[in-house]
Amino acid sequence: MRSPDDSLLREVLIAAADTPADRRGAFLDEACRGDVHLRAEVDSLLGALGGADACDFAPGAAERLPAIAADGTQVGRYRLLELIGEGGFGSVFRAEQVHPIRRTVALKLIKLGMDTKQVITRFNAERQALAMMDHPGVARVFDAGATETGRPYFVMELVDGVRITEHCDANRLGIRERLELFVQVCQAVQHAHTKGVIHRDLKPSNILVATVDGRPVPKVIDFGIAKATQGRLTDQTVTTEQRHGIGTPLYMSPEQADGGSDIDTRSDVYMLGVLLYELLTGATPFDVRELGRLSIGDLQRIVRQVEPPKPSARLHALGPELAEVASRRRTEPRKLARTITGELDWIVMRCLEKERARRYETASALAMDVQRQLAGEPLSAGPPSAIYRLRKFARRHRFSLAAAAAVAASLALAGAGLVYAAVREAKQREAHIKDLKAEHATTVEAQGEAEAVNRFIGEMLDSTSLHAFRTSAGDLSATQFGDTTVREMLDRAASRLEQGVLKDQPKVEAAVRMKLGQTYRGLGLLPAATDQFRRAHAIRLQVFGPDNLEVASTLNDLGFVLRFQGKPEAIEVLREALRVRRKLLGNENLAMAETLDNLGSVLGFGAVDSRAAEDAVRDALRLKRKFRGEDDADVAFSLETLGGVLLHKGDLDGADQAFRECRSVGRKVLE
Repeated sequence: MRSPDDSLLREVLIAAADTPADRRGAFLDEACRGDVHLRAEVDSLLGALGGADACDFAPGAAERLPAIAADGTQVGRYRLLELIGEGGFGSVFRAEQVHPIRRTVALKLIKLGMDTKQVITRFNAERQALAMMDHPGVARVFDAGATETGRPYFVMELVDGVRITEHCDANRLGIRERLELFVQVCQAVQHAHTKGVIHRDLKPSNILVATVDGRPVPKVIDFGIAKATQGRLTDQTVTTEQRHGIGTPLYMSPEQADGGSDIDTRSDVYMLGVLLYELLTGATPFDVRELGRLSIGDLQRIVRQVEPPKPSARLHALGPELAEVASRRRTEPRKLARTITGELDWIVMRCLEKERARRYETASALAMDVQRQLAGEPLSAGPPSAIYRLRKFARRHRFSLAAAAAVAASLALAGAGLVYAAVREAKQREAHIKDLKAEHATTVEAQGEAEAVNRFIGEMLDSTSLHAFRTSAGDLSATQFGDTTVREMLDRAASRLEQGVLKDQPKVEAAVRMKLGQTYRGLGLLPAATDQFRRAHAIRLQVFGPDNLEVASTLNDLGFVLRFQGKPEAIEVLREALRVRRKLLGNENLAMAETLDNLGSVLGFGAVDSRAAEDAVRDALRLKRKFRGEDDADVAFSLETLGGVLLHKGDLDGADQAFRECRSVGRKVLE
């Protein structure tokens, strides 16, 4: 008689023991597939075990295979006190260690059937890295061994807490409070990663929240155990979990579902994304009810290939359940959806990218983006366009619309319409100079300069296959013109200037450098933009002298990018631009309003001079209303700037009034 393969016998036996008695016969019919010898052996072993159910996957069942009671049973040098939890790998007991020191610990008893020697060997290989971890958000793993019957166990720091999702719901934590807790989890995971330890099984049951000095403190447990026990689930264990409520498969990364051994820290980032998804929406990316009806192959295919809905979309799909989800987050359904739509969607979906290279590189990078969202700063996730970055920065630092429009124009210049944008801007500058009666810049001169700029840009485009233009979904600087990216095209143009191709045409060179600087700025490449603006300023200063509108315009753009980088030099640069414009144009013009807005933001948000900041922004607002009228986007931007300055100053009533006026104007503009 042929004996069943030992590994297959073990898997079927464990899975059968996990299956409720009323469905065990049907399960064995399918698992054994007519192999009468395998079926007979499994039936015999089940009979010897007394038909026990495996409590590892059946919450509330007593510990079996064989029975271990939490009534003083000795496991190694630990005495079991009480059963405190059960999960996919086994059961967790509160235990007492009496030698060599006395302390209360958590002892995790792994399910029967694991390959004991290999488990302990793998754990010992991890032990040194685990011992090096020292972070308040990481529960220490102290020891490992095996019972007399061959069941591996791990001894860990005892965390007196509840699952992070349970804690958040029970205390009705708002989205901000949940995000703050999540940041702490990311920081704990990052600490482990720096020590060379990957968790591989991050999920709510492995992230407990305890109260320390009246504050909630999340703590990640089970580091090192998932790797020691080969965290990838076998087909049988996935099947078993489907029958009893899916656990780990809901959180595993695509590369884990693929069965590969190439697991790195970005798998943990993926699982953190699933956790964040659940904290925000009360649901996991894939519906547990849907997965529970799938075969193993289909489940793995979905995790590997199917894009989950964005968190905001999942909320809209909840239907009547949304009211309860919102209530647990101390908000209204509509407001919850609005809060999550956009930036939080972007953060979560970047974590859940199928391709690891498109996820956050580290848990720390993820935490930083969440902190940026909380602080109202630009994110690294989401559409990394200059328009988004500037709109976000404007919301926080209240940039003027004129400056933002310049960057938007620069962004357009980075695309297929480079030449058109250059001509258009030249004409706009020409008209502006005429309107402001700037006698030193004539129409003929502006046209000649524009033509020279266009020729240079045209030559630059001719060297790239414009007909093969394609846009990169991730990075505008990686947008392609044939085999050339926009960044490469700009760098090539800057290099040509350094070689002196326009040294005999300083005005044209300055204008080209301004175009390059604006395009670099539009792509978010601020150091490169700063360099081009500085060079353009040096040329124009030499050609025109200090009291010149071209020089002032260059200073305004330079101050703009210096502000964006938080450099104090921006104040001096913008004040000089303001001086020149005031001297040449007087106090009543839109160019003054542009610089006043920029200067007010620097002074106010940098807490340099709140009174001067308010005066500058109010003056800018007056000028914009005078020249643009009340219902204009430019006016709305200045109102936003004013609101932010007043908020930093501590004038809450004034800030509230400014923001209300801003919203009112904004609605009229958008109608």
